[in-house]
This record gives sequence, structure tokens and C-alpha cells, in this order.
Amino acid sequence: MVQPRFLSRLTLLAATAGLLTSCTGTRLALPGVPQPEQPRISDAAPGPSLQPSSSVIVNAVEKAGPAVVRIDTVKRTVNPLGGIFGRGPSIQQQQGQGSGFITRSDGVLLTNAHVVEGANEVSVTLPDGRSFTGKVLGADPLTDVAVVKVVASKLPVATLGDSNKVRPGEWAIAIGNPLGLDNTVTAGIISAIQRTNAIGEGQRVPYIQTDAAVNPGNSGGPLINDRGQVIGINTAIRQAPGAGLSFAIPINTARQIAAQILERGYASHPYIGVRLQALTPQLAKEINATTNECRLPEVNGVVVVEVMDNSPAARGGLKPCDLIEKVGDKPVRNASEVQLAVDRGQVGEPLAITVQRNGSSQNLTVRPAELPREG
Repeated sequence: MVQPRFLSRLTLLAATAGLLTSCTGTRLALPGVPQPEQPRISDAAPGPSLQPSSSVIVNAVEKAGPAVVRIDTVKRTVNPLGGIFGRGPSIQQQQGQGSGFITRSDGVLLTNAHVVEGANEVSVTLPDGRSFTGKVLGADPLTDVAVVKVVASKLPVATLGDSNKVRPGEWAIAIGNPLGLDNTVTAGIISAIQRTNAIGEGQRVPYIQTDAAVNPGNSGGPLINDRGQVIGINTAIRQAPGAGLSFAIPINTARQIAAQILERGYASHPYIGVRLQALTPQLAKEINATTNECRLPEVNGVVVVEVMDNSPAARGGLKPCDLIEKVGDKPVRNASEVQLAVDRGQVGEPLAITVQRNGSSQNLTVRPAELPREG
């Protein structure tokens, strides 16, 4: 009879232990035993019941979010010390990750050129978990826009807005996959538009500047407005003490480049063949004092330093020391504005350029040529 009593005690202990474990942190209510009152934490009146959220950010993300994708890439490179030398594999693989967004339900999506640059494999993953193999239809390194295609149908699409209507102070919402954290949403405001000096002079993109947090992995993802429309492609950040500045390619620029890639497989850029220099009153004074080749007005502007031989600029009559005042009908103040104005022109079509030469204005006509593509 000893063994049954021993088993009975074991069963009771196990049941008790289980009871205590399942009720850890909970006061047991025993029938007929009065319970002490809970300490009062707050004497504030109960608040009204919560209503469904009507946040503009929530609504915007719900519209655009399903079309935002993660892009994983694999780039293979030859290891010159591998194989026969025994210093690692002969072929090395480099993995990368970025973001993108679907613009056509048949599987066309936009991203940054630097996200897919040199990739041997491209994988596209949707927020709902579906994954596809992507094919790069074309990439434009000058504007950092690329078009990728997956074989699919009836995919969610992001609505494209009008970046020409963007104004500082408006909501700016970034969606992407920073640091491998899928479907991350950050928000801020439009800090500035037409940032032509965001990442160096002579840029071909008038960037949108925002204070929405953007990190590696956000590249290629959409910047959307409070209506869920894509107004830009997040592409670059500039670190600053205490905060970071982020820059997006305006969607109107990206739309134009993507259309060219879809039509012919590459983007076409006009050029005229000049090297430019920012001019200041002090620089003009120094140049006028040290050389007889140039007589420049002591103003802020942009001056021609060099004209390439047999270039559209040379054929159009541009010369070193010309102060460029207008390109087309747009006054220009720096090299980036000249570059953007030339980009708005058409290859082979007349482009009016107004210069100041030796104290007088001259109207010239240049026919931009197509900028030779790398490779």
C-alpha cells in the first residue's frame, strides 16, 4: 500500500504545481472568501471609447503599401586569387537588398539603378509573401532609375502623383525595407524641392528633400503624399549631426526615364559639350585682374570654362568665358540649372542659349546631341 500513497502525493504535487504555474501573477478567487480591493492607480474619468483611426498617414499607407516590394539581388564576381591559388572560391557572391514599387498590374515595377546594378539574380517579394524572379529591363545611372519586370498578373499597383505640384511643408511618407526590416513606414514633411546640389554639382535630377527617416534598404522605395500617391523614389541620404536628410527622385522625372526604358531599353540624354564653373564677384575680379582672355561681369552666375571640339556647343558658337544667362526661356544661376535646362531639350532640336560676352548679350542656337552611353 506504500506505492499507491506515494503515487497519490506525486499526482497532487503535479496538479498543484500546474495550478500555480498557470496562475502565476493572478490572485485566486476562492468561493466565500472576501477579496481585498485593488489599489487605485488613477482617479481620472474614463475616456470615450476609441473610434476607428482616420489618420491620413494610415490611409495613405493602406493605399500604396500593398504595391511596395522588397528586392533582393545576387552579384557574382570573379575572385582573381581564388581557385588555383586556394584563397577562397573562384566566384564570389555579393548579396544586396533594396525596395521598389509596382506601377503596372502585369508586373512592371520601378526602383533605383544602384539597387540592381550588376545583379545576376533579382528576387522580388510582395508584402503578402509572394516572391518572383525579376528581370531588369533597363537602368539609367545618370538619374538612378531602373525598371524591373516579373511574370505575374493582377498585382497591386501604386498610383503615381504629380511631383510638379509638391510643395514644402506637405506630408512625406516613405515606405520600404530599411536594414532588412520589411514594410517599414516613416513620415515627415517635404523640406525642399528642386535640390540640384543635393549630392554634388551638375546633377540631372532636381531632388525632393524630406526629413522622413530613410536608411540603407529604403533605396528604390516610394515617397508618397497624404493621398497615397507616389511623388518620388527614395534614393539618397546625407547624414547630419542629430538627424539625416533624405532625397527622392521626383516621380515625373522617373516616369519619363521609365517610359524611355520600356520603349527602347535605355534612356536618352541630350548634351552640348561644355565644362562650366560657378562664378562669384570675387572670382570674376581675380580673373579680370590676372588675364586678358576674359572680361567677366562681377556677378554670381555660371561661366563656360571649356568647349569640347566638334561638340554641339562648338557648332553653336559657344566660347570659353561666355556667361550663360538663359537656356531656352529659363534664366540659369548655376551649373546644375544649365544641366537640367539642357535635359529638358530634345536631341537634334534647336535650343536657344543666351550668353553675355564682352559686356553684351548674344543669342545662340545649339542642337544637343545624344550623350554617349557607358559600355
